[in-house]
Amino acid sequence: MTDNKNRLREDAIEFALQISDLCDEIKGCSVYVNQIVRSSSSIGANIHEAKYAQSKADFINKLEISLKECSETEYWLELIFRKGKMSEVTYKELRNKCGSIRRRLIASITTAKENQNQ
Repeated sequence: MTDNKNRLREDAIEFALQISDLCDEIKGCSVYVNQIVRSSSSIGANIHEAKYAQSKADFINKLEISLKECSETEYWLELIFRKGKMSEVTYKELRNKCGSIRRRLIASITTAKENQNQ
C-alpha cells in the first residue's frame, strides 16, 4: 500500500514537471499558463501533505483537495488545447496522465473513507 502512495506522489510530481515543461514553450496565454502550473503542482503538494495529516479526516481532506486540483488541471489542459497552444498528441497524453492520477485519487479517497468508518 505504501508503494502505491509513493507511486501516486511520484506520478503527480512527474506530471507537474511535464506541465511546467509544456508551459515553458507556450507563448501568450499567461493567465492560462499560470493557472495550470498552479493546479498541476498542487496535486502532488496535497498528496505530500496528506502523508503528514493530523487525522484520518485531514488525510481525506488533503486527497480531496488533490482531486479538485486534478479536475481543474484537466479543464486548463482542454482550454490550452482549444486555444491551439499544444498538439493533439500532447493534449491526449497529458489528459490521460491526469485522468490516471484522478482515478487513483478517487480510489484512495474511497478506501480511506471506508477505513475511517470501521
